[in-house]
Amino acid sequence: MKTFKLGGIHPAENKMAASQPIEEFPLPKQGIIPVSQHLGAPAKLLVKRGDQVKTGQLIGETAGFISANIHSPYTGKVKKIDNVLDASGYKRQAVIIDVADEEEWEEDIDHSEDIIREITANPDEIVNKMKANGIVGLGGATFPSHVKLMVPEGKKIEYLIINGVECEPYLTNDHRLMLEKTEEMLIGIKILMKGLGVDKAIIGIENNKMDAVEHIRSMLKDFKGISVEPLKVKYPQGGEKQLIKALVNREVPGGKLPLDVGCVVNNVATAYSVYEAVQKNKPLIDRIITVTGKNLQKTANLKVRFGTQLSELVDHVGGLPEDTGKIVSGGPMTGKALPSLDVPATKGTAGILVMTQKEAKFADPRNCIRCAKCTEVCPQGLEPYLLHQFGELERPEDAEANGIMDCIECGSCNYICPSNRPLLEYVRVGKAKTSEMIRNRKQK
Repeated sequence: MKTFKLGGIHPAENKMAASQPIEEFPLPKQGIIPVSQHLGAPAKLLVKRGDQVKTGQLIGETAGFISANIHSPYTGKVKKIDNVLDASGYKRQAVIIDVADEEEWEEDIDHSEDIIREITANPDEIVNKMKANGIVGLGGATFPSHVKLMVPEGKKIEYLIINGVECEPYLTNDHRLMLEKTEEMLIGIKILMKGLGVDKAIIGIENNKMDAVEHIRSMLKDFKGISVEPLKVKYPQGGEKQLIKALVNREVPGGKLPLDVGCVVNNVATAYSVYEAVQKNKPLIDRIITVTGKNLQKTANLKVRFGTQLSELVDHVGGLPEDTGKIVSGGPMTGKALPSLDVPATKGTAGILVMTQKEAKFADPRNCIRCAKCTEVCPQGLEPYLLHQFGELERPEDAEANGIMDCIECGSCNYICPSNRPLLEYVRVGKAKTSEMIRNRKQK
């Protein structure tokens, strides 16, 4: 069975919520909508205190090439514009909306459950509708998705790769979407194919989700050019470069992008949001979020409007257990520890993982024993033990020379290290310093 060849690990899957169907989460009394929910420049605010807004109304517009529109997930009144704590632990500008009892959508949005199958939009209209509706990558990076369809002159795309791998332990939101929103997702893939001008799309799914593989295959007779490929379970197969290697056996060189080898990669949830944006003119105002943990009363996959406090989602599954040690936004490998549950769900919130005290406890780090396990599992072929040193000693020139910017921050090195070294943490420090050095160099 196909997989990528270089490195990789096999953490426990812990997909406890895989059998839980998607639930529509009720609207909150108040929504807190950050103006930066994406990679790139924060959106420029279009509303002020006291304004009445409708569901789906544009409240923040793009402020640069790499930026994304922000829409109101609610009908209500803007209580205030304020700096609020977000999942990163920093205070950022947000629109606070008192949610009305009765919902009123923007008139040009089709928010029904009816499926629109005929794709009438041309490639330019597809890009424009994705941009207008604030579509970003829902696989984790939140990169503005319309930019991926703006292929530079001289580049030719041959394959659209669709990421249904969901290799991050615990998370099951993509799995449920593939089972429950299959046709809409497939129409979204056809839209992306039309926008890119390609006739081949491959959906990669790890073989611990064979129910999704078989279900999608049963529907492909109506979707010419789309195939689904089961993959061996191996982390981090959801990384763009690893998925391209597994599916089409092409290597993305260091410092290059998937488009340099004729590929564009999108997540299954992104494809679904593209369907809603192009076929129904619905902006990205909600997503499926997995709420999970070994000691929770129950687990869930919840369809949540952005701006809902994460504390409300945890209350829905019975609240925090007494032995809670850490709460993570995302999964255990690439997620970030939350400073508080009093932060809003955003476009980048894929899951909430409640870890026990035993799971959350860091073992004391010991000296590196030069075992080279971190180099064996690195899917990018890097030397994490060396990059750790360059990060700790603040040597960005050496870090750059040894490929630190190619690190995908998957955490495989941390997972495998027998000495419990905080390898990824210092690599992230080193990447930040190296990025700053590169920016300063370009400005000279």
